[in-house]
Amino acid sequence: MHKAGFVNIVGNPNVGKSTLSNLLVGERLSIITSKAQTTRHRIFGIVNGTDSRGDEYQMVFSDTPGVLSPNYRLQDAMLNYSLEALQDADVLLYVTDTVETPDKHSDFLQKVEKVKCPIIVLINKIDLIDQTQLEEKVAYWHQQIPAAEIVPVSALHGFNTSGIIDHIADLLPQAEPFYDKDQLTDKPTRFFITEIIREKILLYYKKEIPYSVEVEIEEFVEQEDQTDIKAVIHVTRDSQKGIIIGHQGVAIKKLGTLARRDIERFLDRKVFLSLYVKVTKDWRDKDFALKQFGYDVKK
Repeated sequence: MHKAGFVNIVGNPNVGKSTLSNLLVGERLSIITSKAQTTRHRIFGIVNGTDSRGDEYQMVFSDTPGVLSPNYRLQDAMLNYSLEALQDADVLLYVTDTVETPDKHSDFLQKVEKVKCPIIVLINKIDLIDQTQLEEKVAYWHQQIPAAEIVPVSALHGFNTSGIIDHIADLLPQAEPFYDKDQLTDKPTRFFITEIIREKILLYYKKEIPYSVEVEIEEFVEQEDQTDIKAVIHVTRDSQKGIIIGHQGVAIKKLGTLARRDIERFLDRKVFLSLYVKVTKDWRDKDFALKQFGYDVKK
């Protein structure tokens, strides 16, 4: 017998969804920073294996953006990814943590409570509280979602996470694989390169800059001894372009160096990276621009 299903990871920003997703998939597919809204897309990570009874399985983990109250069209698209994850899940992982206000975005949580598939509530960052506080958190979530199984974890330290895969395998429906067994993700190489560059922008620049930026690969040429990449950094205002470039180009040069190192590790070959900055006014609110950047925009 073969089992397969979509294991969708949802929750509020900064609770550790991407850290958990990378841990369960066994690869660093989602970028991780301390800033909210780091994840913008829905990213599939595919895990194949054999359960304790000898049945093969395929788990399609789906990392999603943190739930938010949209202020512009980009955030509408991000929220839609999380809402879609509630609809097509075979197993739902709702990630909370020991820091956030539990009823934050309660309207989304109400939708989670109505999901018909098995739900596992993962209480992350348990290394930050004591046993009494943890027991209170577990009791709260048992009351909030009675049908869910509650699992305290620390995704960062890998605590109490080893059995999650086995437990999910028990919950999967019988089905043929959705993807080839040697496929790791649904995203192309160019997507991960843009994410690496955007991660460095999130880490290197402050205030509104990271949230006003989108990265687009304009050229990707594989030479015999290296890969040549030309990437365009889109910003919404002229002042942001100046900040990205920096005085005498110092900032963008440092950004390029940091990004190139990680891209070379990702591609396992030498990379020549060229970065350019372009002002694309109000791209976050323009459907045609969002579609160009790969977002699933709904009316």
